[in-house]
Amino acid sequence: MARVKRGTTSHARHKKVLKLAKGYRGRSKNCFRIALQRVEKALQYAYRDRRTKKREFRGLWIQRINAGVRMHGMNYSQFMHGLKLAGVELDRKVLSDIAIREPGVFGNLCEQARSTVSKAA
Repeated sequence: MARVKRGTTSHARHKKVLKLAKGYRGRSKNCFRIALQRVEKALQYAYRDRRTKKREFRGLWIQRINAGVRMHGMNYSQFMHGLKLAGVELDRKVLSDIAIREPGVFGNLCEQARSTVSKAA
């Protein structure tokens, strides 16, 4: 019978994990056992933080919109309510970008929201 050489699968697995652990400090980058633990934990953090990132960015956009709106004498909730009544369907990401880059256009949006709220009341 021919000789069977083993270990290709485990070698590939080790190589894959050590590639993911590249850049880690100490034995975490070259000892398989430790690297495996660190890589698994890193993947858990990555999974968790992909969701956290969405939450944090939404909060940032709301803060930016609120800052821009307060310069025009309104608050965030009044502004968003006015835009909803006016039928303006811009999301918070775009609104915050407009507030930063185009203050004149954002002022027009504030006026539109204010007039819509006053008409509804």
